[in-house]
Amino acid sequence: MHMKSVRKALRDGELDKDTYDRLVCGECEKPLKTENDPDQIKTVRICPDCDQEWKEIR
Repeated sequence: MHMKSVRKALRDGELDKDTYDRLVCGECEKPLKTENDPDQIKTVRICPDCDQEWKEIR
């Protein structure tokens, strides 16, 4: 499955930012968890409720 970038998801309305500028899932309105893979240049952002994932280039 191809993971969409955080920037594109924000543009498409899949992700939002809360009042503290944190990324939140557009569907669940939950702050995203962060998963860092030290071998990758990207960070994976995950919704704790629906398990959707987005990638963020560091």
